[in-house]
Formats: sequence, C-alpha cells, structure tokens
Amino acid sequence: MLVCPLCKGPLKYDRERQELICRADRLAYPIRDGIPVMLADEARPMTAEEVEALK
Repeated sequence: MLVCPLCKGPLKYDRERQELICRADRLAYPIRDGIPVMLADEARPMTAEEVEALK
C-alpha cells in the first residue's frame, strides 16, 4: 500500500489524470508508464477546489 512520503497519509487514485492524490498535503503524485513517482519535488500542488472535487 502506498502512502504519501511527506505525511504518511492515504492516497487517492485519480484514474483520469493518472495521479495519486494526498488530500492532507494537497499534492498530486504522477504515475508515469504505470509507475508512481513518489518524490515531493515531482508532485503537483493542488488547489483547495481540486481537492474538494475529489470527495
């Protein structure tokens, strides 16, 4: 089971964007060629609205 590398919290899979989402840190980790890139430097910052839309 994958968790956020920063807060160790759960991640939500966004199939459409091919990302793993950490709601607590508002970060989206990309999945490239089927492999999650779990580096904070590679994560995309998310707006509060984006995070809320995933609920």
